[in-house]
Amino acid sequence: MHFNEKMGLMNLAIDIGNSMTKMAVLKDYQIVDTFRVESPDDTFFEQLFKKYPKIDSVIAVSTRADGDACIEGVKKRVNRYFWFDNNIKIPIKNLYQTPATLGHDRIAGAVAAAAVYPNSNILIVDFGTAITVDFVSADGEFVGGVISPGLKMRLRALNEFTQVLPLCNVPEQTYLTPQSTETAITSGVVNGIVFEIQGYIDRYMEKYPELRIVFTGGDGGYFSQRFKKPMMATRDLVVYGLNRILEYNVQITENNTDL
Repeated sequence: MHFNEKMGLMNLAIDIGNSMTKMAVLKDYQIVDTFRVESPDDTFFEQLFKKYPKIDSVIAVSTRADGDACIEGVKKRVNRYFWFDNNIKIPIKNLYQTPATLGHDRIAGAVAAAAVYPNSNILIVDFGTAITVDFVSADGEFVGGVISPGLKMRLRALNEFTQVLPLCNVPEQTYLTPQSTETAITSGVVNGIVFEIQGYIDRYMEKYPELRIVFTGGDGGYFSQRFKKPMMATRDLVVYGLNRILEYNVQITENNTDL
């Protein structure tokens, strides 16, 4: 038990995405509250810290080049502040050959999945602006994964890169043989993603029959109901991973040694 747990203090995990900033207040490894904000400002954080005055430590990650600028005011409000860059310590091994180009949200998700399913082979599918399919080995290693366009990006691409195809909304229902242009687009995009991800699941399960599967991201819930294989589905995987990394670095700081 470290200082925060003894004092009943809280952590704040901030995930600055391309279109939305996701935040979670956590206490004793459990989420107390979550927020989704397009552009958080000082007024937002003033209200947040007024509501949760026991926030003591913060970790932030961004997929945007200017991500740290929008949360500059957070640093002065807490005792510990960690910016997730290539220098931060993580509790799993990173085998990615170009770590400087690896999205930190992908590593955070891998850390969370490895904590939920220790000593397991895990496939993590993040249905966000882009779709990522990442593999974590039973030895606690982030091995790598693929990136492809996400659901809304695919719908937009068909509209923006053609002259006549409409921009369609995400459908509630899809069809194997659609009979209108709109359903042809929506069914083609959604079913295409399902077949794509199912293909990855099948190939990995040939090699790892006991494979654990985790779905996350803004569209993770939408797609989880379209698969038969049991899986864990949560929109909060990245913030759980950020909190795990924060706690790991706090322990290193308190012990003054690597774990």
